[in-house]
Amino acid sequence: MPAPGDLAASRNRPTLPDVNDGGLPLRPFYTAAGPNVEDESKPGEFPFTRGLRDAGYRDRLWTMRQYAGFGGAEETNARFKALLAAGQTGLSTAFDLPTQMGLDSDSPLAAGEVGRLGVAIDTLADVERCFAGLPLATISTSMTINATAAILFAMYAVVGERQGVATADLAGTTQNDILKEFVARGTYIYPPRPSFRLAVDLMEHCARHAPKWNAISVSGYHIRDAGGTAAQEMAFAVANGVAYGDELIRRGLKADDFAPRISWIFNSHNDFFGEVAKFRALRRMWATIVRRRWGAKEDRACMLRTHVQTGGVTLQARQIEVNIVRAAYQAMAAALGGVQSMALSCHDEALALPTEFAQEIALRTQQVLALETGVAKVADPLGGSHYVEHLTREEEAEARRILERIDLAGGAVAAIEQGVMQRAIEESAYRHQREVERGERLIVGLNCYTETVKTEARNAVFQADPAVEREQRARLDKVRAGRDGGAVRRALAALGDAARGPDNLLPPIIDAVRAYASVGEISDALRKVFGAHRETRAARSPGDV
Repeated sequence: MPAPGDLAASRNRPTLPDVNDGGLPLRPFYTAAGPNVEDESKPGEFPFTRGLRDAGYRDRLWTMRQYAGFGGAEETNARFKALLAAGQTGLSTAFDLPTQMGLDSDSPLAAGEVGRLGVAIDTLADVERCFAGLPLATISTSMTINATAAILFAMYAVVGERQGVATADLAGTTQNDILKEFVARGTYIYPPRPSFRLAVDLMEHCARHAPKWNAISVSGYHIRDAGGTAAQEMAFAVANGVAYGDELIRRGLKADDFAPRISWIFNSHNDFFGEVAKFRALRRMWATIVRRRWGAKEDRACMLRTHVQTGGVTLQARQIEVNIVRAAYQAMAAALGGVQSMALSCHDEALALPTEFAQEIALRTQQVLALETGVAKVADPLGGSHYVEHLTREEEAEARRILERIDLAGGAVAAIEQGVMQRAIEESAYRHQREVERGERLIVGLNCYTETVKTEARNAVFQADPAVEREQRARLDKVRAGRDGGAVRRALAALGDAARGPDNLLPPIIDAVRAYASVGEISDALRKVFGAHRETRAARSPGDV
């Protein structure tokens, strides 16, 4: 039987027929004048409005990676293996709230949250169990982690070393977009500027030592789910991406060295054609910025490569099966928009973490979309549509207008410190909610077509085992009892000293991880230097968007 990594690779590279279901031949892409006429808007050519590759998905599908993680490391490891066996082509790891916030499982602040929203990770031992039996040499792993991204990357890299995989050969992504945490999500630890430094340290480290690793996934997803419009999702994410890149340029790196490994995650919502246009506009907008602002010479540095998650906020707790339909349309919009990776929000996630059954349905939805609908046979099939081309221009123009306002506020970090982005999202979310309450925006099952067939055959809701927290604390105690306490103290002291200076913090973090220092201990060493952030709200300023 093939290893999970072999299955993932083969399923992501199908041979799709070059004819439709009726036997009619299909070109790789279409233009108004024909496929062989010189046209700057061809797929695979700068500025990539029509897609990153001229063949589209014909010889390589998007990566299918359902978001997974819960309980302890063993439970998450089992779910990973089940998803790979079902045909998933990459891993996407969810971490529990204490791990995201730099708290160990035995912290009083972690009580009741251990293993609930994702897998509980305290030390290197947990990561070793989480990825046991999974070949890191051939599997791409995405980690949705931000404030503690540097620590989790260090742990994953050390696990790779112990599997015989050099850090330079690891493939995957750390989300690591701490700026959007201050804008829309809230899982930050330190104030914005030291948080920003730590994120860029990881990007710099990976640019020099992990060339196959996406050290950041700049996120528009959470901005949209928090209530932002499509244009705000585009503009705020791009502004954050520009801030990270500007800092790397200041540190002496060239765009061609780091920009190819800036990845992205965006939302796909219910406005079908608007979402298709958004992805097309984003590629053009980013390509132009990277070339003009940073002087990138290589086309690959100008490519916006994005993962897409269907809209979690669009899921409804009533008639949850209808969420399957919503996710299917949102996924089709993403595919028609030419994205590189996708995960569907499962239909029962409006109630709890997804069940294994719901994750399989979400994965099968992607597989039907890829293999049965025909959308993967032609690159940018909606290109040339008067409506889609109009929306593409309008979405880009509105996003650029917002981006100009952020520049006037002093850039992304300054705009966040002033509350500019946060207020704009709050106002958009309020307008949306009022439209729903007044019936101006229709949501099936919520404010229209609310009648439903009475049935007891609803899917079971996922329930986290309350024993997970007790067991995780016992594992942490065992690791602490068996490690070299002096080595841990020395490593943490060295990390604190480094944080007071200007050097990159990844090397001392990796040393602390190797000594089996915990996520909480490493985070505390940085808290002592950086402090902890408390959100504030400033008065409205002229730079608001």
